Amino acid sequence: MENQNVKFNEIANEWLLFKKNKIKESTYLNYRYLISNNFFKTIGDKTLEELLNYDFNEFIEGLMKKLSSKTVKDVVVILKCILKFAEVKYDVNFKLSLVSSPTIYKKEISIFTEREKRKIEKKCIKLNNIRELGIVISIYTGLRIGEVCALKWGDIDFDNRVINVSHTLQRVYVGRRNTKVIYTTPKTQKSMRKIPINNNLYLILKFFSKNYPKEAFILSGNKDKWIEPIAYRYTYRQVLKSARVSYKKYHTLRHTFATKCINVGMDVKSLSEILGHANVTITLNTYVHSSFATKNKYINRL
Repeated sequence: MENQNVKFNEIANEWLLFKKNKIKESTYLNYRYLISNNFFKTIGDKTLEELLNYDFNEFIEGLMKKLSSKTVKDVVVILKCILKFAEVKYDVNFKLSLVSSPTIYKKEISIFTEREKRKIEKKCIKLNNIRELGIVISIYTGLRIGEVCALKWGDIDFDNRVINVSHTLQRVYVGRRNTKVIYTTPKTQKSMRKIPINNNLYLILKFFSKNYPKEAFILSGNKDKWIEPIAYRYTYRQVLKSARVSYKKYHTLRHTFATKCINVGMDVKSLSEILGHANVTITLNTYVHSSFATKNKYINRL
């Protein structure tokens, strides 16, 4: 077999080079980090000939002992892409249908109670500071933390009462230990969206907006300085502590918003577009669950 001595790390680097101009910088850096961290030490030096007889399922079982099922699933997706690339380039067959992927068991989502949500919002408004404004925005729009951190005052269309979501801030790995923050477009086209502004949020944003230029980031009030998600999580934690609300992840604000939308009767298609989900199925699987009482009501009609 030709190229039988080509090693996995060489094939992985060839695949990365092939993908580089087709994906966002953040995605490329994430792929590179996952490959470097999870493949190079264990199978990086294995040749193509060795890989054809290698037990990838045993390798995956090893990953599952030290990583979350979500991370393992991401790693396996990348592994299969690299092997598919090798199959085409080197005319081999890895029998990828026999390589298993871990099952991810979704936990029930956590939300804030209405009382907790009011306490958080009240504390943010009482502080009267733009730094806490992002928390209020997430309460009323379900924005992800990276999207909130990337918002500029120019993204707020007061005339049409909408927020234009077109960027996100995220910290990515550029080496095994080195990271950097990038201001970039969202991962998917669906994440670029317009979100209507609730009347309460409109008044709050209008009050603060007169003090800042459109080019300024909302959370910092400065066009040359942003607040990244890691730092903003600390602000969020302090607000919860001050409001005497038990800690839940920042993403809980998004879950709370979405659950409230479903409870007041918003249709799933509209909610999916507001949340920036890739498809309606994600919204349905995450937020739309009938109660036991509802099921019992219909069963008793049979």
